[in-house]
Amino acid sequence: MPSMTTPDRTRTPLPGISSRAYEHPADRSALVAMRSLTGFDSVLKRTSGLFSERRLRLMFLASAVRTSETQFRGLYDMGRDSAYILDLARIPEVYVQQDPKVYAMAIGFDEPFIVVSTGCLDLLDEEELRFVIGHETAHILSGHAVYGTMLQILTRLATRVAWIPLGYIGLRVIVAALEEWARKAEMSADRGGLLAGQDPEVALRALMKLAGGSRLHEMNIEAFLDQAREYDTAGDVRDGLLKVLNLLGTTHPFAVTRVAELDRWRRSGDYDRILAGDYPRRTDDHTAKISDEVKAAAASYRESWSQSQDPFIGVLRDVAEGAVNAGERIFNRFSRREN
Repeated sequence: MPSMTTPDRTRTPLPGISSRAYEHPADRSALVAMRSLTGFDSVLKRTSGLFSERRLRLMFLASAVRTSETQFRGLYDMGRDSAYILDLARIPEVYVQQDPKVYAMAIGFDEPFIVVSTGCLDLLDEEELRFVIGHETAHILSGHAVYGTMLQILTRLATRVAWIPLGYIGLRVIVAALEEWARKAEMSADRGGLLAGQDPEVALRALMKLAGGSRLHEMNIEAFLDQAREYDTAGDVRDGLLKVLNLLGTTHPFAVTRVAELDRWRRSGDYDRILAGDYPRRTDDHTAKISDEVKAAAASYRESWSQSQDPFIGVLRDVAEGAVNAGERIFNRFSRREN
């Protein structure tokens, strides 16, 4: 067997790849709009007292283990390899934090870094960890920290103004929209993690283990995909409503949804096209149009509604379609004004 410091095979580098290549359309439209607001990220960094990249980095430098050629060499190599494959200009530092909970996260604006819990190390094997490191590297390439920080700010603000009914309701609507974006951003990062690891079976297996734990011999990916299909079709309108309510306050999709979405994206042919070199380049990001991305996001939602067998989605389809059409009209007017 290959050692933890030696990749089991050669992976295809993706020079100059734009994060638009793997981002979910709903995530991509929001990010393109955000990138068009020149200086927004600088303003957010200056005005946010809730997020200090330097303070957090110092905290992890003092309380966690920074990977290197002499500490957690395997994770260090994975961070280097993921940055190379996704063509990051700078290799993010990777820290290991003692915590039995399973998580990994990318932190920071200017010099982002990755934190992996010991619970994550104990749960996943070497190649599954490679997918996780790639997932977090994709978050960095997409610049998801900007929106994530905004979500933190507004969530805390909503709790402070909860005694003002109208103000709280308005903020909760915005927070709910940002939570929906965050869930789509996780799907984007799952795709990026697959591109970094380049082993679909490993990626699906890692996501399944987030639901079922380390006893891999007791689980089966095809059965888990059947479970995802059952979740989509099960029950009546009441169950569909409960699914929506269960998502309130969450920033990550449920495990069966993530596995099904990543498997669907891989089977769509986009994954193979990207590995073959057919993908948008970062040098062309400035040409991306907000209106085009909004249309792509709308088309993505329409496709998911048409494929879903959830009775509740069927009831809401006409209402949701009207909302999407209204949003497209607004952005079309905005784009014409900009041009």
